[in-house]
Amino acid sequence: MLEALLVIDVQMAMFDPRDPVWGGEQLLNQIAYLIEEARKKQVLVVYVQHDGPPGSPLDPHSAAHAIHPRVAPQIGDPIVHKTTPDSFYRTPLDQWLRGHGVDKLVITGIQTEICIDATCKSAVSHDYAVTLAGDAHSTWGRESLSAETIVAHHNSVIGEWFGRVARSKDLWQG
Repeated sequence: MLEALLVIDVQMAMFDPRDPVWGGEQLLNQIAYLIEEARKKQVLVVYVQHDGPPGSPLDPHSAAHAIHPRVAPQIGDPIVHKTTPDSFYRTPLDQWLRGHGVDKLVITGIQTEICIDATCKSAVSHDYAVTLAGDAHSTWGRESLSAETIVAHHNSVIGEWFGRVARSKDLWQG
């Protein structure tokens, strides 16, 4: 099975100091580690970048749209642009992955209950074996739930129904 690491929506807007994603520094460290390990193991690294509407923080013409420099793509890494939470919907992602023989995905990034959730479920519907890096995705708290609770809940649901959940350090051991 050929494997790819999907790095979803790790864009500068998500780290705005006025309202940063929960555990942002740790998240960046974990994703940087995953990328480094993936490259060592010759796992393909694919970036997904959300394109928001004009004037939004994720407007493709804004600096905040850029992928965070600590986890930025290397020359030749594919970047898939999306406009919905599902990284497969109306994008070339599935075609690109299939064209490269990928049938197994490790998923990391932002936002747990929206884009990570939608992409994990869609990947399963597209017949990929899915592993969610359980310590390498994040979100913001909501009125009734903390970010930590949202992350834990999604790790449980994804791991029970849609694939497996693993810690970053355990993904490519052995």
